[in-house]
Amino acid sequence: MDRYERLSTLLDLLGRQGRVDVERLAGQLDVSAATIRRDLDHLADQQLLTRTRGGAVATNVAYDLPLRYRSARRASEKERIARAAAASVTRGSVVALNGGTTTTEIARALATRPDLAAPADEPALTLVTNALNIAGELAVRPQVKLVLTGGVARPQSFELSGPLATHVLAEITVDVVFLGVDAVDPAQGAYAHHEGEASVNRLMAERARRTVVAADSSKLGRHAFARICATTAIDTLITDSAVAPELVAAFEVEGVRVEVV
Repeated sequence: MDRYERLSTLLDLLGRQGRVDVERLAGQLDVSAATIRRDLDHLADQQLLTRTRGGAVATNVAYDLPLRYRSARRASEKERIARAAAASVTRGSVVALNGGTTTTEIARALATRPDLAAPADEPALTLVTNALNIAGELAVRPQVKLVLTGGVARPQSFELSGPLATHVLAEITVDVVFLGVDAVDPAQGAYAHHEGEASVNRLMAERARRTVVAADSSKLGRHAFARICATTAIDTLITDSAVAPELVAAFEVEGVRVEVV
């Protein structure tokens, strides 16, 4: 387990338990107590937890990890999901991506598709995003016409949200939107932790001819604070092979095509 995976695991445990102990964590993660103390001090400097004597307690942002820590979670599953999503995009499409680790992988998969990188008179794709990190990676790709929404940046996700983010989206139509979500439930739909992000993501889905949720299996059958859209608004769900068969069936009953990779 590398450092980022360990930090992500620490925050996961803290989010579930509310409090962690140095000695117990050292045993669980098979590292020294000194290593755990350094990790907790680092996370406290990032204001992601509060240090206590012998451990740490959760802050109100422990559930909403910064992107750099979440990127270590289920990396291989996200890469498979991203490749499947990118493969479904045809040349000349207008594609929307919200922020998140899975959608970042989709952006990378699109940017490195050889057929889309071939020289042409016009860009191979138009890509609309509210994610600053995705925009930063794609701005140097000549095969991509990049459209960035306005808005106020959130440091946890690098997403732009708020009223300024809606102006561009209200004026355009996209062929497909790939939504990264914090949770998706077959009965209730897709969710985000932050209400501002959910609002922008909802508008993206409304402006798209096709809505695809890209989510690893750990996010299925769950809820979060703010709903992005109802299940009826989702055309396709791309997830990994660890998904429970009964969840696949539940989504399909609601009319969602499920692609397992």
